[in-house]
Amino acid sequence: MSTYILSLDQGTTGSTALLVDDNGNVMAKHTIEFPQHFPQPGWVEHNLGDIWQSTQGAIQKIITNTKINPVHIKAIGITNQRETIGLWQGPKAIPLHHAIVWQCRRTAQACEALAPHAEMIFHKTGLMLDPYFSASKIQWLLEHLQLTSLDQVYCGTMDSFLIFKLTQGQTHVTDVSNASRTMLMDLATLAWDASLLQLFNIPEQILPQICDSSGIVGHTRGLDFLPDGIPIAGVAGDQQAALFGQTCFEKSQGKCTYGTGAFLLVNTGKDIVHSEHRLLTTVAWKIGPNVQYALEGSVFMAGAAVQWLRDGLQIIKSSQDIEALAATVSDTLGVTFVPALTGLGAPHWSPHARGMFLGLTRGTTKAHLARATLEAIAQQVTDVLVCMEEDMGHPLKNLKVDGGASMNHLLMQMQADFSGRSISRSTQTETTALGAAYLAGLSVGIWKDPSHIQKIWQLDHSFNPGISEHIRQSKRSSWMRQVQTTINAI
Repeated sequence: MSTYILSLDQGTTGSTALLVDDNGNVMAKHTIEFPQHFPQPGWVEHNLGDIWQSTQGAIQKIITNTKINPVHIKAIGITNQRETIGLWQGPKAIPLHHAIVWQCRRTAQACEALAPHAEMIFHKTGLMLDPYFSASKIQWLLEHLQLTSLDQVYCGTMDSFLIFKLTQGQTHVTDVSNASRTMLMDLATLAWDASLLQLFNIPEQILPQICDSSGIVGHTRGLDFLPDGIPIAGVAGDQQAALFGQTCFEKSQGKCTYGTGAFLLVNTGKDIVHSEHRLLTTVAWKIGPNVQYALEGSVFMAGAAVQWLRDGLQIIKSSQDIEALAATVSDTLGVTFVPALTGLGAPHWSPHARGMFLGLTRGTTKAHLARATLEAIAQQVTDVLVCMEEDMGHPLKNLKVDGGASMNHLLMQMQADFSGRSISRSTQTETTALGAAYLAGLSVGIWKDPSHIQKIWQLDHSFNPGISEHIRQSKRSSWMRQVQTTINAI
């Protein structure tokens, strides 16, 4: 009789349930989207009830569609949008406010007021002082709700909320990877830091217990769609789960997820590497005594730049059309696109920069603009990759890729060309949810150790550098000059 892992991927726009068998195959998948709330410009919220209903509905749909008996679900793994924070009360998890989403900028002024503490925060947490992370969001919730009592009040990221709901309030935990994104956990001790809690005026009693990423943290209880007693056995933030799902278990192995933006993570092993390029240091995962860390860099505009060509300039009808259009020309005819449509992220960190096409002539066509856009995505990722290698002091062993845009052959070839690195694309696109499933499966013995999971990972396609070092350096130098032109134009 087959056994299964139920993997829950709680994302920013929807909640997904995956059913994974004991060979690592995805047997079924269902996603339910939920509304976004924008109460003021720059504010982003989610209704905690919507998150739970969408998760519950996705699970029920999986069970209905596959007709499996849920007693054969051996474990549950959870991965989630990181930094989004909720506050709820009592064993029924009654929301006290909408969840404040990672994208929300309402605490910008509060973070600016804490600027004198930025260096201390960076040293302890590996994070830049920014509204992106959870601490200032929790501070805002507590200040604006002005609760008279904290009795049975709970605070947590979405993994904590789902675990609380699945266990009927019996378990209030988060894993180290999610905790490392709150700006409240010390990377070295893997514990809530008293000085940070005091700085943000957050009582530790409302926070979840920090646990391993792989290990039984609780069991289902009192649900009408799942039997009691299924162990919740794997938890990780979405990008760390993708790193695990790509089987980047060794130091210097990295992955890039190409979505709206592009997220690069490289495993730094047991070393806490503080970046000289303002990249983020984070916990990758903890399995028993084994703690592994990672460097992370984010490119704001990857798939979003292609969407802008589609929706803004309307030079393509669908995002998939860009590859064929860009392939109709052999080069960009000297055109460079710096897609700073929402500022520039790592490693340039220029929030006020704005996008530019440079080198336009009468001969420029929409095909050249399309090709320049793909080159820009690959160049931005290379920028981050180069900084990661400088911070680590040695090159990446390999770079695995996933996400929608990783299916673009031309873009992936450009990535190999500009980075000078071989790129490996998996046959499996659900690497985030699979990472959570693998962590859960390890805990309950479906897989003996990570080496068994490595055998599951299968290569779809390799992309090797196809240009000379001279051309690569020329392209890189030209790109960096144009980025600097864009920044100087502010």
